[in-house]
Amino acid sequence: MAKETQSMALSVKKADDISTWYTEVIQKANMADYTDVSGCIVFKPYSYAIWEKIVKTVDDRLKAMGVKNVYFPLFIPERLLQKEEAHVEGFSPEVAWVTHAGDTKLDERLAIRPTSETIMYENYKNWVRSWRDLPMKLNQWNNVVRWEFKHPVPFLRTREFLWNEGHTVFATKAEAEKECNDILNMYDAVLRDHFALYGVKGKKTEKEKFAGAEYTMSIELLLPNGRAIQGPDAHHDGQNFAKAFGIKFLDKNEKEQYAWQNTWAITTRMIGVMIMMHGDDKGLVLPPKLAPITVAIVPIIFKDSKEKVIKKAREIKEKLKDYAVELDDREEYSAGWKFNEYEMKGVPIRIEIGPKDVAAGHVVMVRRDTMKKEFVKVKDIVPKIKKTLESIHDNLYKKSKKIFEEGVVEVKSMAEFKKAIDSKKMVKALFCGKKECEDLIKDETGGASSRNIPFGQKLVTGKCVHCGKQARYSVYFGKGY
Repeated sequence: MAKETQSMALSVKKADDISTWYTEVIQKANMADYTDVSGCIVFKPYSYAIWEKIVKTVDDRLKAMGVKNVYFPLFIPERLLQKEEAHVEGFSPEVAWVTHAGDTKLDERLAIRPTSETIMYENYKNWVRSWRDLPMKLNQWNNVVRWEFKHPVPFLRTREFLWNEGHTVFATKAEAEKECNDILNMYDAVLRDHFALYGVKGKKTEKEKFAGAEYTMSIELLLPNGRAIQGPDAHHDGQNFAKAFGIKFLDKNEKEQYAWQNTWAITTRMIGVMIMMHGDDKGLVLPPKLAPITVAIVPIIFKDSKEKVIKKAREIKEKLKDYAVELDDREEYSAGWKFNEYEMKGVPIRIEIGPKDVAAGHVVMVRRDTMKKEFVKVKDIVPKIKKTLESIHDNLYKKSKKIFEEGVVEVKSMAEFKKAIDSKKMVKALFCGKKECEDLIKDETGGASSRNIPFGQKLVTGKCVHCGKQARYSVYFGKGY
């Protein structure tokens, strides 16, 4: 039988053309496929397995915080979507509508869920009656559709995407704001401990906050191409939706009060961020805790030693049963082809074992992040794999943090601002906070928008980088996806 030896090599280097590199990686690593619906992709088993791991780790944390899962309809009557003025104005351009059932025109248009506040809160008003009903912490894992944009990018920017959306209700503002912070910190820990991604937490400007929220907090990341991208976020909605939908309760003094609410989410966009941040010229580089395959064992097979090598490979797989291990004993593919495949798929560790290795009582271990090879005694394989996986994660996180820190330029003038943006950097600058000033900055820099106002700022003294008036805070700006 002829063995498959065709190269899986990428045609471009990441540093030379990151867009083409990204497109090739997701296809050659078997992550996604395109469809006949523009901006809507197929999550192939490999990428969906990553999403399942994300769902599991986030869902476990949410349940530990007292959050329960629910599911609400995909379709939202138009009259509900219009109940909160700022909310509907913010989402109107993105809404896809159902107008007919077969040949029959519907009496009322139905929005295909861009987000679920309006469909959920129509029920919330009936569920919340007394302070005893609070807090109410509900979440749903679902898909949403947001239609308005011109250039879809798989995972990073798609018209349909997957996410969680938490919708919580509290008796007091203090409780709601505490949860908002707790949720953002939880998401940040997931990015750090599972994605190996560094991001900066902060508050969005008035212009960039979620439509209908009192304020939005986000985690902002910087990609290797100098583009900023928003990670998970949490919105404190105050009493805006409670007043629009009549979500009221009797407090302990038998007085009627409007409830306080939050919403928060993490999306499949983070898969794209992870690909673009960690990948290299050989393909994906996956952080161990999210990799569908943690260790790939590739036996080097010859006719006269096949049984002996396969037997030892199986013994090693059994030793590593606590990890997601794949033993690849396919004979129709060459060992070299398999090496390339697992490198393209970003498998954190590859173990190579042939007849000479069996005789010597060791294997060859290759770590994907550095491509470093070393001999490891079979008797030491379990602690060595554990230590190496931890090292891979730490290394990826440090690289992510380095990309952010080296990609930020602090500026004091618009000339410096424009130069930094043109050099594919993120900018940190003093800012007055006015929407009109922010609009002008975006126009004059070819699209640089505010990312967030980082937490922990001391009293700001100085002038706005654009208008020269008194600054309110220091802000990150950058061109985003």
